[in-house]
Amino acid sequence: MTTALLVIAILVVLIVAHEFGHFIAAKIFKVRVEEFGVGYPPRAFLFGKIGETEYTFNWLPFGGFVRLFGDEGEKEHGQGSFVDANRHVQALILVAGVLANAILAWGLFAGALSLGIPRVVDSASANESAHLVVADVVVGSPAEAAGIIAGDKIVGIRDDKGAKLERLAPDTVMDFVRARGGKQIFIAYERMGTTTTVALRPAHAVIEDNAGRPAVGIALVLVSNEALSFGDAMKEAFSRTGDAFKQVGGGLWSIVREVFQGKANLADVVGPVGLVGVVSDAATHGFANVLALAGFISVNLAIINLIPIPALDGGRLLLLAIEAFWRRSAPRILVQTLNLAGVLIIALLMITVTYNDIARLFQ
Repeated sequence: MTTALLVIAILVVLIVAHEFGHFIAAKIFKVRVEEFGVGYPPRAFLFGKIGETEYTFNWLPFGGFVRLFGDEGEKEHGQGSFVDANRHVQALILVAGVLANAILAWGLFAGALSLGIPRVVDSASANESAHLVVADVVVGSPAEAAGIIAGDKIVGIRDDKGAKLERLAPDTVMDFVRARGGKQIFIAYERMGTTTTVALRPAHAVIEDNAGRPAVGIALVLVSNEALSFGDAMKEAFSRTGDAFKQVGGGLWSIVREVFQGKANLADVVGPVGLVGVVSDAATHGFANVLALAGFISVNLAIINLIPIPALDGGRLLLLAIEAFWRRSAPRILVQTLNLAGVLIIALLMITVTYNDIARLFQ
């Protein structure tokens, strides 16, 4: 129950932040904001009214919204109307929500890094908290045959004569394996709190670029949980945010490509129900990991809102671009119809993803 409430709180904060981006941009460009709502209607109560804007709390907790004058088709023209604003102003207001999620993600990553979350470091900057982790395993390699997988923590290596590797680092492991040719070695790794030792024999032709060198077929990185100073955390957070956008964007593109290839599979896509398990796992590793996960979800919301589906920011931006190209506004009834179609598509996707989330609970 506590985790479910935490998931709701994270989603509300992230979506309200997105809407706050629209809100601030509308205020800057003097577009009238009639309502800023936390949650979705029906309305629970009115916080108050400042200027022309009502601030409300609504019964459905998953998110928030901004209602702009001139954005719903009724009495749409006049001073402060969204639809009467220049198209580049409309575009900036729409993009502001995505920008708000990106900024929030950066702040969340910075906060997480300042508290201490796993990050890759080099041997020169590694401290005593750094540990060796398997980043990747070569298919068909001795390591794969021994059952080692990405994410395993290497805690010890020795040869068949009992000689141990004292300093665990990517370069020292490579030298240790190379020095013993094809002789058997023993690797101890930790996974989910359990330590396992496996015997394996390095083989040639495991690494294509170094076919003549014996290898076990694992890529290793040093990972540290050391907290960064806030200044360093802010710098590192830029990189984290950029990497998150690349990862989420790449994943979304793969799904789109598979849709057109007839191979789409939404079974691995996580929705609100599935997020309960993900957040629960993050919470067991500390508050910093929850912040980092929230940052990653914020990036997801930014990317999702850029999808060119009617009713999403991306769909509305595409419509603005088409209108700018044809130098005429689309008929209001067409816009409303497209938005309704977009809502139905999104609802269908949410139902599918939620069904998969629930099905996974019983597997």
